[in-house]
Amino acid sequence: MKNLAVVLLTGVTLMLSGQAYSQAKVDVTWEKPEKYTDVRPSNESRTRFKERTFKQLDEYIVELAETLPEGQTLKMNVTNLDLAGQVWPASFVGMGSGANDVRLIKSIDIPRIAFSFELLGSDGAVIQQGEQNLKDMSFQNRHNPFFASENLRYEKNMIRMWFDEQFPQEVAKKNTH
Repeated sequence: MKNLAVVLLTGVTLMLSGQAYSQAKVDVTWEKPEKYTDVRPSNESRTRFKERTFKQLDEYIVELAETLPEGQTLKMNVTNLDLAGQVWPASFVGMGSGANDVRLIKSIDIPRIAFSFELLGSDGAVIQQGEQNLKDMSFQNRHNPFFASENLRYEKNMIRMWFDEQFPQEVAKKNTH
């Protein structure tokens, strides 16, 4: 049985894809997010942080899917998420006992995401499908087109690289227009 938040987030994604991007049809399901490895906030409630994190990643995936041909649908079922870094109490990193927790990003705490996906044609037939366990062991050492202030910059870059590799014709089409 799906968590209510998961159903609501998927609905938001579908609404965004229908309104903001006429070509992109995306359906992202965040399955059992309470079991994910690390979606811990540093300074806000867990529920609010998860909702904001999933919404930002949903919106980014919808943006990537703009390159897919009209009528195609990308379905993703996310089964695990591990954000870059780790959350530590502020007192552990020398910020005093009154400060909020802090997410420290070190090269050993790599971003990861596990999901299955299907790319469907306009007739509903499966064009591509697969299971992915993405991890970016060089996330701090490779080119990242996102500003340092961008939320989820490492996770977005990892998803972007997968998308570019998985759907190269669509990406090539995007770069020629």
